[in-house]
Amino acid sequence: MAHTNTYPKLHNAAWPGVVGKGEGSEPPIDLDTMLKLTADAEFEGVKFDGFDLFLFDPHISIDASDDDLKRLADKAGAHNLVIGSVVAPVWPPTGGGAAMGDEGERQKFLEQVRKGCRIAKRLHDLGIRPYGVVRIDSATSVAQWAEGDPNANSKRIADTFTEACKIAEDFGERLAAEGEICWGGMHSWRRMLQLLEMVGRPQTLGFQADMAHTLLYVLGHNAPEDAILPADFDWKDTPKLDEALKQLTAALRPWTIDFHVAQNDATVHGTGSHDKTGRHCLPNDPNGKLDIPKVAGYWLRNDEGQLTKKFQHICWDGCMFPNKTMMDPNTWNQILAAMVSVSDAHGWSE
Repeated sequence: MAHTNTYPKLHNAAWPGVVGKGEGSEPPIDLDTMLKLTADAEFEGVKFDGFDLFLFDPHISIDASDDDLKRLADKAGAHNLVIGSVVAPVWPPTGGGAAMGDEGERQKFLEQVRKGCRIAKRLHDLGIRPYGVVRIDSATSVAQWAEGDPNANSKRIADTFTEACKIAEDFGERLAAEGEICWGGMHSWRRMLQLLEMVGRPQTLGFQADMAHTLLYVLGHNAPEDAILPADFDWKDTPKLDEALKQLTAALRPWTIDFHVAQNDATVHGTGSHDKTGRHCLPNDPNGKLDIPKVAGYWLRNDEGQLTKKFQHICWDGCMFPNKTMMDPNTWNQILAAMVSVSDAHGWSE
C-alpha cells in the first residue's frame, strides 16, 4: 500500500546505544553505528526521517563545542537524517543534580538544562534540527521523593522546573518532562499532572509520553494509590484496558508535546546504572500488551477523535534492548514498520 502521510516525521532514538550500557552491562554502541542502522532501515519504501539524541558521551558531550556540533550536523545530513528532541543529562552521576536537592544540586541541574538548550538551539540554527524539545526529569528517585513531605518535595521540584523554563525560554526552546515510574514526583500519572500544574507554564514545559512507560502508570507501579487497573488485571479484557488508557490520556494529552512509540510487556526492567522502569519490547513481542497504532491514537487524537497535530515528529524508544538485538538490521525494519502503521492511522500531509 502507499504510505502518503508526510507528518508526523518518523524518528529513531540514538540513546538506546548508551542508556543502560557501560560498566556492569554491555558496552555502548557508538553514534556512527546507531545512525547507520537508522539510515539503512526501510519498510515498503519508507525510511526514518531523523533521530533523537542523548547529550552524553560517547555520543555527543553536553560540553560540545560549536565545531563539534557542526560535525554532528554534517554527519546527520550525510545520512539524510535530521535531529529532533534532545535529552539533557540532568542526573548527579552525569554532572547534574537532583531537582529536589539543596541549592547546589539544583544549580547543577539547571546548568545541564542550560547546556542542553544551548546545544538544541545551535543545532536548530545549523538547519539540522527543525523541531523537537529538550527532555528533562526530576533526577530524583522515588525513595528520595517519599522522604519527608512528598507534596513539599514536589513543590521544590516544580520550583526548579520553573527556573528551567526561564532558561529554555531564553534559548527559544521547550522542555518535556518524561513520565517514567523511576523519577520521584513524576512516578505516577496523578503526580506528573500535579507537577505540570504546579509549574503552570504549558507554553514552555510539557509532557513527554512514552507508551512503554505510561502503561505502567495505568498499573500503578511505584504508586499503587494511583493505579487505574487492579494488580490482578486480566490482559484479555481489552475493553477495560482501553478505558484505562483513555482515562490516562485524557488527563495527560493536553500537556503532551513529545511522543515515543514503544511496546511493553507490563513488567519493569533495568540494566547498568539505569533504575527499574518500563520494559521496552520489540513491536511484535508475543508478550507485548499494546496494540501499537490503536494506543498511539489515544495520544495523537483528542476525545472527539480529531488529530491534535501538537508535534511534528514521533520517536521509537528501544531503550535497554540487548546489543545483539540492536545490531540486527531486521530489528529496525520491524520498528520502522510499526512507526509507519502509526503514521498511516494518525498522520497527515502538509
